[in-house]
Amino acid sequence: MKNILLSAAALALLAGAASAETIRLGTEGAYPPYNYIDDNGEVAGFERVLGDELCARAELECEWVTNDWDSIIPNLLSGNYDAIIAGMSITDARKEKIDFSENYTPPSYSSYAAMSEGVDLEGGVIAAQASTIQSQHVVDTGATLLEFPSFEDSLAAMLAGEADAVFADKDTLVPVVEEGTAMWVGEDVALSIGIGMGFRKSDPELRAKFDTAIASMKEDGTLNEMILEYLGDDSPIFE
Repeated sequence: MKNILLSAAALALLAGAASAETIRLGTEGAYPPYNYIDDNGEVAGFERVLGDELCARAELECEWVTNDWDSIIPNLLSGNYDAIIAGMSITDARKEKIDFSENYTPPSYSSYAAMSEGVDLEGGVIAAQASTIQSQHVVDTGATLLEFPSFEDSLAAMLAGEADAVFADKDTLVPVVEEGTAMWVGEDVALSIGIGMGFRKSDPELRAKFDTAIASMKEDGTLNEMILEYLGDDSPIFE
């Protein structure tokens, strides 16, 4: 009887382990320093380190999935992954489709970079990544928008002379300007209330777990440390 009871207990433990859900985190893998693919073919960057820490604090088993930016929300809704962590700014338009966690970066700036001064930012051709707050802003200014599926493509278009300037999150352009490849032009623009994780509206419990983890990182200061380390000393931090 004792052996039977032990076997039953072991089977119960195995069944519990087998039923443990793995949370899939969807990211683009092409938006450094937030997320990119390293030389080993692994997701890396600020959001990889952040996401792993959030999963640890939430006591969740997580794995990473990459997805093209232009279909990242539809594929969340289709169930290809459980949450988005991909440099996604929190906007009212996106809130109509998905729920957001609390922000894990404070409001930050979007900026223009170009090869020379004197660029006409309202009447010229401006490159930006499609389906972003930056691409919508370019349209709103009256400039001609040149859209690309990735940040790297939009940057390449500016460097090749196909566009007068590129418009993107300032954090992504800092390395380009610091290495002398391009220069800042125009004024910084505040477009966002911050970046957050995206969830299906049917997953409030999962969102709540990550909200709690994000709040704990804000409270103990580790989130600010991570922002400064990966996004740069000039990046806004939580007060």
